[in-house]
Parts: sequence; structure tokens; C-alpha cells
Amino acid sequence: MSPVTLLLLLLATFITATISGIFGMAGGLVLMGVLALLLPVSSAMVVHGAIQSVSNGWRAVILHQWINWRILAIYLTGSALAAGLLLWLTFELDAAWLFIALGLVPGFVWIPKHLLHLDAARPHHAIACGFTVTGLNVVAGVSGPLLDVFFAETDADRRAIVATKAATQVVSHGVKIGYYILPALTAGVLPAAHWLLLAAPLAILGTTLGTRVLNLMSDIQFRQWTKWIVSVIGLIYILRGITMLTGTS
Repeated sequence: MSPVTLLLLLLATFITATISGIFGMAGGLVLMGVLALLLPVSSAMVVHGAIQSVSNGWRAVILHQWINWRILAIYLTGSALAAGLLLWLTFELDAAWLFIALGLVPGFVWIPKHLLHLDAARPHHAIACGFTVTGLNVVAGVSGPLLDVFFAETDADRRAIVATKAATQVVSHGVKIGYYILPALTAGVLPAAHWLLLAAPLAILGTTLGTRVLNLMSDIQFRQWTKWIVSVIGLIYILRGITMLTGTS
């Protein structure tokens, strides 16, 4: 990894960790796009999973008293089912289609609630959440907007939502790392481990800063800003993917 690439990675880590600390997602979506520009897909998936595991893990630690442990335990069941299925599948999107997939993920937040009424507090919905979110995280690299669909109607305040989502994402990113690390190592495209020693403190610092901002927001502001931010990011990614496919980038 060149010094310029490392610098961009560290800067993106801090900024996106701050964003995720506020909204519980969006930061991961931005970071995945940055990594897809800088690294091969398998390497980007592993690096993203490692950074997001630190960021989400620290967010879960900060807000541990708000975690809904019942939802997390049931979510793990669905996540384990997805991991078992993925053992039988081998695939990797190229960069252009990865950007398009990333861009489509935020579309989940616009699904009318009367068409798809999901609530992670319901056991069978929590299992479906674990299965689909973990699967999408492996395919597209991120799954925050889909995860948000399962929590949008959950009877909880913003801190409980962010804390529980953070805990579930640690699990999903762990599965993603496990899926892509062998192909990345085999291809010799995985950066040396020293980058994580530099990125981890920045992820923790950004998450801490973002969590402080979260405490200043209202639940209404939290939900409104989250929806629009991820949608704009998604549109940019779709356009980027299309330009790469058409050779106009």
C-alpha cells in the first residue's frame, strides 16, 4: 500500500467512523466506496470489514447499556444460517457492479412500511434480519440501509437502535472477513497488517465523536437525516458504476 493510499484510507476511516457514530450507518457505505476505488474487491472487503468491526465494536461498547441483547441473540441465528449457506458459494463482483450494488442498497429505506412492515423485535423478523443483512454484507460490502428497515418500526430510541445495530454489524462484518480473506491472501492483494494499527485508533476516535453528536440530536432528526444521506450516496455510486461499465470514467 502506497503512502498516499494509506493516508486516504486513514482519513476515510476517521470521517466515516464519525458519520457512523451519528447515524449508525452511512459511514460504512462511504468507506466501502472509497476502498473500492483504492483496492481490489476482495482486499477492499477485508479491509472494510476490519475497520467497521473496530468502529461498530467500539460504538457497541460506548452504548452497551442500550443494546437489546434479546434481538442480538436471535439475529445471530439468522447470521449463522447465512454463513453456512455462503460456505457453498463462491463469487466476487467486479468494481463497477460493486458500485451499482452499493448504490442500490439504500433503496431499502424507501420501501413503504405498509408493503414491508418489519420489526427486529419480533423473533422471526430478527432471524430474517440476521440472514439477509449478513448475506447482503458479503455480496455488496455494506448492509446498513437494509438493517435500518428492520429497526425503523422498532419501539426504541435512537441510542438503542444505534447500539443494537452496531453489535449486529460486528457479526456481519466478521462473516465478510472470513469469506474474503482467503481469496485476498491467495491473490496477494491484502495490505500489510500495520495499517490496522493506525486505522483502529482513528475509528475509535471518530466513533466517540459521532456518538457525542448523536446525543445532541432528536429521534426525528436522526431518522430524517439518515434516510436522505444514504440515498444521495447511493445515487452517486450508481452513477459511478454506470460510468465504469460504459468506459466514460
